[in-house]
Amino acid sequence: MNIQWYPGHMTKTRRMMEENISLVDIVIELLDARLPLSSKNPDIDTLARNKKRIIILNKADLADENATKEWEKYFKAQGFEAVKTDSAAGRGIKDIAPIAQALMAEKIERLKKRGRIFVPTRAMIVGIPNVGKSTLINKLVGRNMAKTGDKAGVTRGKQWIRVKKDFELLDTPGILWPKFEDESVGLKLAFTGAVNDDILDSAELACRLIEYLDKLYPKAVKDRYGIEYAEGTPSHEVLEMIGKKRGFIKKGGEVDYKRTSDILTDEFRGAKLGRITLDVLEK
Repeated sequence: MNIQWYPGHMTKTRRMMEENISLVDIVIELLDARLPLSSKNPDIDTLARNKKRIIILNKADLADENATKEWEKYFKAQGFEAVKTDSAAGRGIKDIAPIAQALMAEKIERLKKRGRIFVPTRAMIVGIPNVGKSTLINKLVGRNMAKTGDKAGVTRGKQWIRVKKDFELLDTPGILWPKFEDESVGLKLAFTGAVNDDILDSAELACRLIEYLDKLYPKAVKDRYGIEYAEGTPSHEVLEMIGKKRGFIKKGGEVDYKRTSDILTDEFRGAKLGRITLDVLEK
């Protein structure tokens, strides 16, 4: 299942980011804590190569807690500031502004010595679609400044947002990159909702998700749906078991695979199968 999704507005977004990067000192990149590498846009490293960086591991409440701690250490070892957050509940949000301002402290002090009385900290906030950027911004500001939604592609234009008197954010639409070289990256992004569901085959996606879960968290599907099956059972047979267990049967006695697939994907995204991280940090 080779997934590629790069609609035209993302090309415009990338161009807009390139044109505005000189206006900021810091780039704040939101990653999905369930897939910290797969959700990291390689284009951002090029775009922000001369900027101070903060990595936000968002949706940490949905991810494997121990794995998130390891990924946080990993990014800090790479020279980034790293913070884990749950933007929906507001956890970890209060740490962002102080970290950004600490990164700017030396420059601010230098400019003040030259006579600049007021030096705001300006940051560009970036990330893939549906990573929770708008929700995080709204929690930072304390009111609804940015549109939120549970589908990829809600934010479509840039906007400056004042978090506090001396801290401003340039919000940008969610952006992917033109081609996923690794098929597994596209799949993982689709599992978490970063790719438009309308272009996907829901049953095939659900089957691939089962394969990933059985490999990384072998009890997740069995415990959630109260089913048992041997290791190596084909994923389409597991999907059929789930449909029967949930009573998703169409006229004629056939399992409703579409409904079953959608339920599985939705429940995975909502952490009802447990707190799961799909990117494994190699040691």
